[in-house]
Amino acid sequence: MKKKIMSTILAAATLVTMLTGCGGQTADGGKVSISDGGKVLNIACWNEEFKSRVEDHYPGYQIVDATTGKIGDVTVKWNITPNENNAYQNKLDENLLNQASAAVDDKIDIFLIEADYALKYVDTEYAVPVSSLGITDADLANQYQYTKDVVTDSNGNIKGVSWQGCPGVLIYRRDIAKEILGSDDPDVVQGYLSDWNKFSETAAKMQEAGYYMMSSVNDSYRVYSNNVTSKWVVDGKINIDANLMAWVESSKAMVDAGQTNTYDLWSNDWSAGFFEEGKVFCYFGPAWFIDFSMSAGTEGAIATNGGWGAAAGPQGFFWGGTWICAANGTDNSSLVKDIILQMTTNEAVMTDIVVADNDFVNNKPAMEALASGEQKIKDESGKEVEYFSKVLGGQNPLPMFCAGAEKVDLSNQGAYDQGCNEEFQKAMKNYFDGNATLEEALELFYKAVEEKYPGLTH
Repeated sequence: MKKKIMSTILAAATLVTMLTGCGGQTADGGKVSISDGGKVLNIACWNEEFKSRVEDHYPGYQIVDATTGKIGDVTVKWNITPNENNAYQNKLDENLLNQASAAVDDKIDIFLIEADYALKYVDTEYAVPVSSLGITDADLANQYQYTKDVVTDSNGNIKGVSWQGCPGVLIYRRDIAKEILGSDDPDVVQGYLSDWNKFSETAAKMQEAGYYMMSSVNDSYRVYSNNVTSKWVVDGKINIDANLMAWVESSKAMVDAGQTNTYDLWSNDWSAGFFEEGKVFCYFGPAWFIDFSMSAGTEGAIATNGGWGAAAGPQGFFWGGTWICAANGTDNSSLVKDIILQMTTNEAVMTDIVVADNDFVNNKPAMEALASGEQKIKDESGKEVEYFSKVLGGQNPLPMFCAGAEKVDLSNQGAYDQGCNEEFQKAMKNYFDGNATLEEALELFYKAVEEKYPGLTH
């Protein structure tokens, strides 16, 4: 048993080394091997989100049980491994390394990835170019460019496709805005938040009145990290961009002034601000965060009563997203192609996902029609109305999301982003909490990254 565990760890480590080194190949020399005729479609993912989208929106999908479905005569198996402690990636790495020798019905056909670690997979041959499936540039023409950039390998091949776009906005409490800023109108509120200097000035106003500007310094981290001017690693050396140091400076000042805290995202302390007694003015997030993460429907939650509003905030950013990748070795290539096309390029399906699930989808015509009011939805009485968000008190945030999606710039994306971002926030918490000097916190960061990625220096 111990030998098997060690073998799995070494196999996963081999894949990670290949991926972060870029240009890795599969055991058969990097050849794309796809076919048709398979009777089982295996989909690897970390939660129920994509499963629910397919169940609800893919034409002809039949639910068999909690982890099984049918499409025609093909059995669909959902292989769900939660993200905690990197379990999903570890399991996926193991499966991909064993793909060539796996039994026919056990081969992975589709696997899902997130932006934070996309390059780890797309810069190898474990994900096949979508062009190998017969998906063309014309098929993807209506998608937001950044969603294609995320999954483009070093040879210019697109290796995945997403049904989502995840541009972010600043989400503020309407009642606090009225009290402190005199209005909860998004345009008025944006005037107090349009750059980081104004954001800081408004934070001081909130603190004086007994409110926190944000729940945690980590709320603003992605806004800063999405707007860097250089990569985390340059010529093998760890590089801390000036914009990340601006986040450190701003965060330290806010913590010292009592304007925010250092809670971990998703912790109970952090999410307490979703409720009336939380006294938190704002969070940053995309569409999925607004509708699925702010406790809408829970008694006492601000979202339940439509008490939030949305403004563009100091800078544009994006957060998250899920990409569908075809696994090298799939024996269901035609079905994989159809799932990708139906779930990411069919405008009618895209519109249905927005209306039913409040997702922001990766289809410009669908989103622009809903943003402008040209495409109507039905309210609870059956009346046709323009799209609106209940959580946001009837506001239509789609024009902001559409504008934000066009501005996302991933030119400084790199293979080390996930690990470096995680370790940087972890190390800086010591500084913010007064448990280390800035220099000591930086040394903690460098040490952690160099242990995680042997070969890197600073």
